[in-house]
Amino acid sequence: MKYSLVNGERAEAQPGLRGSCAHCQSDTIAKCGQKKIKHWAHKSKVSCDQWWENEEKWHRDWKNYFPAEWQEKVHTDFTTGEKHIADIKTDKELIIEFQHSAIHPSEIQSREAFYKNMVWVIDGTRLKRDYPRFCEGFSEIELTDVDGYFRLYFPDECFPESWLESSKPVYFDFQGITPLDQSDEMRASLWCLLPGRVDQCAVVASISRKQFIDFSSNNPHLLPTRDRYFDEEKRIQSLRAEEAEAKKRIDLQAAEEKKRRELEAAARSEHMRRLRGRTFRL
Repeated sequence: MKYSLVNGERAEAQPGLRGSCAHCQSDTIAKCGQKKIKHWAHKSKVSCDQWWENEEKWHRDWKNYFPAEWQEKVHTDFTTGEKHIADIKTDKELIIEFQHSAIHPSEIQSREAFYKNMVWVIDGTRLKRDYPRFCEGFSEIELTDVDGYFRLYFPDECFPESWLESSKPVYFDFQGITPLDQSDEMRASLWCLLPGRVDQCAVVASISRKQFIDFSSNNPHLLPTRDRYFDEEKRIQSLRAEEAEAKKRIDLQAAEEKKRRELEAAARSEHMRRLRGRTFRL
C-alpha cells in the first residue's frame, strides 16, 4: 500500500513510521528497503483485501498520474457491507484498476460486478510475448469508418485470453512508464478492448496516455467511448442504407426512362414501317 493512517491522516511510508490500515484498521509498518518501492505492509503479514496485489513501479507510477486523494480509496457496497480498496476512485465515482500480475477470470468478473463503473489498465510489458502477439494479430485488424476504432475478428490473436470476455473496457499499456521505443507509435498508444461484439467482431480503440488521463479525470465514466462507436456505426449504417435506397430509386427511374424511350422508339419505327408500306392512288 502507498498510504496508511498515521495519527488519523493518510501518509506515505517513511522509515520508522507505524500506522493503521484505512480498510481494516489493523496495524501497519513502513517498508523502506532498497529493493522495493516504499510501501506499507500489515504487521500481521496478512492482507485484509484479497484483491490487493503487491505493487510494482509500473503500478505506482500509473497511480501517481492522478491526485493523491483519489488513490487507494475504500469503495463500499452499502447494501452488502462488502468493501475493497480501489487503485483510483475519481471525484466522478469512476474506478480505475491497474493490473500487473496474472488474474483469474472469476476475479475479473467479481471486481467488475462489485465496482460496476470501472475500467482496467493492464501492464502489457509483464510478459515478453504480449506485445509481439498483439503486433502479429494486428495485421488482421480492420479499419472502421469511425476514427480511432478498429474491428477485430479474432481478438484472441491479439490479447490475453483472460480479458476477452470482460464486461468493462480493458486498456493495454504495451509501453509502460519508461518508453521502450520512442519511434514505435503503436506501442506508445493505449489499446482498448471494448466489451461486447459488433457483428461477431471485437471493437478495439486507440487512445493516447494523455487522452486517457484527461478523459478519465473529467468524466463520470468511460463507456461513452464505446457508445460513441456504436452510435456512429449505426449512423453510418443508416446513411449507407439511405444511399442504397436512393441509388435503388435512381436505378429504377433510369430503367423506367430507358423502357419509355425504347417504347417510343418502337412506336416510331412501326409508324415509319406503315408509312413506307402505304400505296398512294391517283
